[in-house]
Amino acid sequence: MKTAIYYYTGTGNSLWVARKLAWALGESEPIPVMDRQKAGTIKEAVGLVFPVHAWGLPIHIINFIANLKPLQPEYIFAVAVHGGQVANTLIQLNQLLRQNQLSLSAGFEICMPSNYIPWGGPGPKAEQQRKFEAAKTKISHIVPCIRNQEPGPIEKGPLWQRILFTPIYKMSLPHLAGQDRKFWVDEKCNHCAICSKICSAHNITQQDGKPIWSHKCEQCLACLQWCPQEAIQFGKKTPQYPRYHHPEIQLKDMLINR
Repeated sequence: MKTAIYYYTGTGNSLWVARKLAWALGESEPIPVMDRQKAGTIKEAVGLVFPVHAWGLPIHIINFIANLKPLQPEYIFAVAVHGGQVANTLIQLNQLLRQNQLSLSAGFEICMPSNYIPWGGPGPKAEQQRKFEAAKTKISHIVPCIRNQEPGPIEKGPLWQRILFTPIYKMSLPHLAGQDRKFWVDEKCNHCAICSKICSAHNITQQDGKPIWSHKCEQCLACLQWCPQEAIQFGKKTPQYPRYHHPEIQLKDMLINR
């Protein structure tokens, strides 16, 4: 079976999951959702691997669904990667697919270390490793379902998450772009411009050697987490928190098709 696994990632968690799935499935490859050329060559099965943003779908995934509509893949599966609360994300994805005359055959959630640094760091290394191992186990259970194109569950968070966070997602989504007003740069900035290169929204330009955000932010926090000098901050608390990106993902991996 030919499977195209499309991924969107900010700090590498979703790319790592996409790679593990592709390796286990064999005849598949991870493709960035930003790669518009390969987006036109859908195989028999399509996978979407992406992080949960503000308890729902990232904007990149919402926009990508339009590319799938004319191609009508036979089997669509999704993996929502999150830091603890998947909420209603996969249900939302299925609703969006149905609006485009498609359907989600199976949807899975995988918990990974959190990269939303405004609320703290990713947790102790031992806890991060526990999550990595649990994710590998979950992936091993997912693969047979995908390989056989079986209808699977569409996983969701507990009822309280869906009741509480779904309205918050809907209210916050229109305001995410302007959240970049909270970014600032400290004296450690060495003008490397990696923040501009890694931003998938092309939201960061350089002015006098310092980054300027253009209010098209998607809150993936790649700019902050991948800054080699840890010079980018968000709000008041991030200087005290450790940075995070997946330990098996390198900067060069992230820069593909940015």
